[in-house]
Amino acid sequence: MAPNTAGVITVTATSVADGSKTATATIGVTDLAGVYTYHNDLSRDGVNAQEQALTTANVATATFGKLFSCTADGAIYAQPLWVANLGISGGTHNVVLAATVHNTVYAFDADASPCVKYWSTSLLGNGETWVSSSDVGTGDISPDIGIIGTPVIDPATNTLYVASKSKASGSNCTPATSCFQRLHALSLLDGSEKFGGPVDISSAISVAGTGDGSSGGNVTFNTLRENQRPGLVLSNGVVYVAWASHGDNGPYHGWVIGYNATTLARVATFNADPNGNDSGIWMSGGAPAADASGSLYFLTGNGTFDANSGGLDYGDSTVKLSTTGGLSVAGYFTPADQQNLQNGDGDHGSGGAAILVDQPSTAPHQHLVIGGGKEGNLFLLDRDNLGGYGANFTPNDSNAVQKFNVGNGIFSTAAFFNNALYIAGVGGHLKSFAFNTTTGQFNAAQTSQSPGSFGFPGATPSVSASGTTNGIIWAMNNNAYCTQQSSSCGPTVLHAYDATNVATELWNSSQNAGDAAGNAVKFTVPTVANGKVYVGTRGNDTGNGGTTVPGEVDVYGLKPN
Repeated sequence: MAPNTAGVITVTATSVADGSKTATATIGVTDLAGVYTYHNDLSRDGVNAQEQALTTANVATATFGKLFSCTADGAIYAQPLWVANLGISGGTHNVVLAATVHNTVYAFDADASPCVKYWSTSLLGNGETWVSSSDVGTGDISPDIGIIGTPVIDPATNTLYVASKSKASGSNCTPATSCFQRLHALSLLDGSEKFGGPVDISSAISVAGTGDGSSGGNVTFNTLRENQRPGLVLSNGVVYVAWASHGDNGPYHGWVIGYNATTLARVATFNADPNGNDSGIWMSGGAPAADASGSLYFLTGNGTFDANSGGLDYGDSTVKLSTTGGLSVAGYFTPADQQNLQNGDGDHGSGGAAILVDQPSTAPHQHLVIGGGKEGNLFLLDRDNLGGYGANFTPNDSNAVQKFNVGNGIFSTAAFFNNALYIAGVGGHLKSFAFNTTTGQFNAAQTSQSPGSFGFPGATPSVSASGTTNGIIWAMNNNAYCTQQSSSCGPTVLHAYDATNVATELWNSSQNAGDAAGNAVKFTVPTVANGKVYVGTRGNDTGNGGTTVPGEVDVYGLKPN
């Protein structure tokens, strides 16, 4: 019989024949309904505070390790998502959802060992295949390109929304004729298409502008050049999808397009630089954050910037979009050195945005968002007034609530828990920074750092905790990610640290040979739910696609007694 409340439960068994013979076991019972979106929630703070089973005491080599793996048909760039108590396959099960570069979505039992697959669905149309790295002219993602951005789930309708990319077999992925991007709405119960989907995301979509690739005063969506890298957003009945480039190969722009969640009709379109070039929204796989009013927050990469002089181009900026009556800019922040960033490929938007929990009304700034990029600078901003262009203020960037450097380039989204921020820069340690609730700023010197460092691209941490206790920081070292840009190819390494002091490493997956994960995928994020950690990998593929296990979800948890 399930308990009435979440928590740690002691179960005692007593022999009927001999009452002196008893045994007890403790189990963690969660009330977490699901991990439905990138980095756990619309704030993108990375926190699951409803984790009862995993503690700083039992996440150790003697008691915690790899439980099983579920194989897939390609590398898994998207974060695995998790749903509790789903009525599926004639029963009620916890389910993990995974999506691959071969445009396949899988539903696996989240707990069964060996792995149980409930369904898989190919999102390829008739006569289609996935896109290749040679099609897009870069080895950033190789050798295959399909589903890259993390999907999003609507638990109210048991629907998973996901964007795919494909081409006509034997073609070179030519926009408008043989290169396709689509938004799908899939039933969680069997993977079938819902709401009349999928809907084409095509070159019929355009905005007025004279920017790169424009024609006749319009900029059209380019199905080949646009890379659906960020996670999807579901907010107030609209699914928002965003794009950047494949390896900076133009023409491309930063797009955000909104679709009605129940009809899949396109309801909003935004272009970050309609009269310029680039300004991609990629954030190393992060998803735009959303606040209580539904406004979206994201960072753009290199590109044209002229918003300070009345223009419509927002390169190297943190942007707030109002979603009332479409999509419109409600505020922005642009570092004073934007032009230097643009000239030197210094992407302000290589990292993602995370919204901090609201501060008391007496705080200096009640509503805050934080993010940063390749220079290693984190910008803490007031969501009610992002500040505008930093060069218009003395000293430069004083329009930000705070600017501080983490010591390494940022290709990740920070986690925020118990008034501490966690982030791992490129080639640096996982670091924690304390938030001072009196000043409304962070202490610029880290309070602790991990014993070891993380290679490129650093790490986006996730947090598990029981309320405010037993906080554990989970981070993946993906530096051996097996594409042309990686210096090596090998397993991703999952790390666990004590949130109160990340100098204390509790466990990592390289300590025991049996705990090794599949080969790494750049920018991937662990999902922690109900006593287990789910990690997407490329299986034993070394980057050329010729492999016996081209992708897998590795599942970690407490070992059986």
